[in-house]
Amino acid sequence: MMNEKLIVSSSPHIRTNEDTTYIMKQVILALLPATAAGIYYFRVQGLITILACVIGAVGSEWLYCKITKKRSTVGDLSAVVTGLLLAFNVPAGFPVWMCIFGSVFAIIVVKMVFGGIGFNFLNPALAGRAFLLASFPVAMTTWLKPGANPDAVTAATPLSYLKLAGGTSADAVGRIHEAGISLGQMFMGNIGGTIGETCSLLIILGGVYLIYKGIISYIMPAVYIVLVVVLSFIFGGFNAEFAMYQALAGGLLLGGFFMLTDYTTSPMTKKGQIIYAAIAAVIATCIRLFGGYPEGVSYSILFANCLVPLIDKYVNNRVFGEVRK
Repeated sequence: MMNEKLIVSSSPHIRTNEDTTYIMKQVILALLPATAAGIYYFRVQGLITILACVIGAVGSEWLYCKITKKRSTVGDLSAVVTGLLLAFNVPAGFPVWMCIFGSVFAIIVVKMVFGGIGFNFLNPALAGRAFLLASFPVAMTTWLKPGANPDAVTAATPLSYLKLAGGTSADAVGRIHEAGISLGQMFMGNIGGTIGETCSLLIILGGVYLIYKGIISYIMPAVYIVLVVVLSFIFGGFNAEFAMYQALAGGLLLGGFFMLTDYTTSPMTKKGQIIYAAIAAVIATCIRLFGGYPEGVSYSILFANCLVPLIDKYVNNRVFGEVRK
């Protein structure tokens, strides 16, 4: 009989070389194509906005750790991801000081005060966006037209034209056609709006990359995006074109792939993730079609974030060896 060495150790017994830094690097890589598209369409204005948000986020985390005499967590790159996502949620040309203001709120108030990464109960970038929208509504709804002219301002985003506002989905589609906005333009990103609304194609490719690398699961993005489209189709009078415009407009794809799937602020179980994504989808659709504001993605995800502890409490996996009564 061979002598075998028995090793006794505490959990976890399954280990991986993946850590927070590796995951954040993959998210940054997934966002780089859409970032490049944002810079291409909005030129220097887009670049300055992105840099201001990222530098503001990283600087805020470094300064907080310095003041509180804690080990710096800047190296895990989570602040870079937060800054990049915040930049995707504001218009190109957004004032630099406002970018930094939003980054400080997202990092210090939403993330670090609660204990840093892994302890925040809201998505920091979306909370920063909500804070900026409440504080500076005019600046947050002043959109630049894509192109070389930094002073060209567009009056409305595609979602503004798609707002039902007592009319029908056919009226909404007619308005967006009159504005000269096609599905092809929205797919490629040649439209006014936030930097993250630039190129649906590249955002989808970034999301698929994260799914392929095993960083995120397909469950939450699929349930969220598909349900919003289905509900838009139903409540839009079974207008397929209206539903497709809703799919490509605003931050639906960005939110589904990069915000909803945040590890800290999403449920742990697959069943819980389905419920979580479905709740967010219903809220987003209601705000978009019937609310007073054209976009409902950020608020839908933030509201769903608040329900995650409740979902995790009542939606649990069956314990191995458990015998049902």
